[in-house]
Amino acid sequence: MNDQQGSNRISSGVVAAASAAVIAVSGGLAWFATQSNKAPITSNPANPSQSIQQPQQPSTTQPKEQTPQVYWLKPQEKNVALVPKPVTVAANQPNQALERAFQALLAGPSESTDSTTIPKGTQLLGLQVKGDEVHVNLSDSFTSGGGSTSMVGRVGQVVYTASSINPKAKVYIDVNGKPLDVLGGEGVELEQPLTRESFDKNYPL
Repeated sequence: MNDQQGSNRISSGVVAAASAAVIAVSGGLAWFATQSNKAPITSNPANPSQSIQQPQQPSTTQPKEQTPQVYWLKPQEKNVALVPKPVTVAANQPNQALERAFQALLAGPSESTDSTTIPKGTQLLGLQVKGDEVHVNLSDSFTSGGGSTSMVGRVGQVVYTASSINPKAKVYIDVNGKPLDVLGGEGVELEQPLTRESFDKNYPL
């Protein structure tokens, strides 16, 4: 009888151990399945280089060709005429084109038939285009030397060159950042802003 009870206890123990093992295995499988669902999915492309995004090149706007004009002086029988010479410039903004035109103007004429009364050494200190206004800032060399005809001639060169893109533009001339009101020892007074119309009327060459 005792042997039978012992065998029964052994059988119960074996069953309990087996059940515990089944539960442990089932729990382990369930944990593994849960962790598998949480793991990120990775893939290896056949060609890894295809997955690298190449940086895009910034788009650039091609500058447009503009044709400002540089004005030289040409003596005639009774007066002096302002003669235009076109300058082709690749630029997106009007001020860029006019800056190039003034650089050519201040460098002086390349042909013997053209002349200028702008003193050598005059520099362009700044140029701004604001709507229909053009502001030109020149160095103080611009005011040196010459009589009234020379002074008026150089003012005309500046006014006409500055308004070569927009003939209706209002031109303001500064010297070292200050408005030019009186030019030269003979006291040529300038009423600014200057336009082509006002220059032809008040300062005939």
